[in-house]
Amino acid sequence: MIGLGIDLCQVERIEKAMAAHANFLSRYYTEEEQAYIAQRGSVGAQSAAAMFAAKEALLKAMGVGLSGGIALREIGVCHDENGAPHYKLTGAAAEKLRAMSGGTIYLSLTHEGGTAAAVAVIERN
Repeated sequence: MIGLGIDLCQVERIEKAMAAHANFLSRYYTEEEQAYIAQRGSVGAQSAAAMFAAKEALLKAMGVGLSGGIALREIGVCHDENGAPHYKLTGAAAEKLRAMSGGTIYLSLTHEGGTAAAVAVIERN
């Protein structure tokens, strides 16, 4: 293991941002994530909060913060046919993973009540 990150996100914070800023989702989420959030209906904000936590958890696992030169849209959270989440990196996020000799990234998401959480683990290539 070469990186570990964890993050919490309040669902209400994401709900308020989505309601107050028409471009919130397009600014921080990939098109695939936006479609997933939209199809989740009334629990879309929970999913968005979990994805936001996943993005920040990965930045922590990489040893950088929000000002580390990686845009949140470069960290995509996708789901396989069984619903298991995984990352899809582009741009500076993918380059940072290569630079740190990272290979597989494990992701776990959860949400309960008004809080979403994510854990990211990066294995060496």
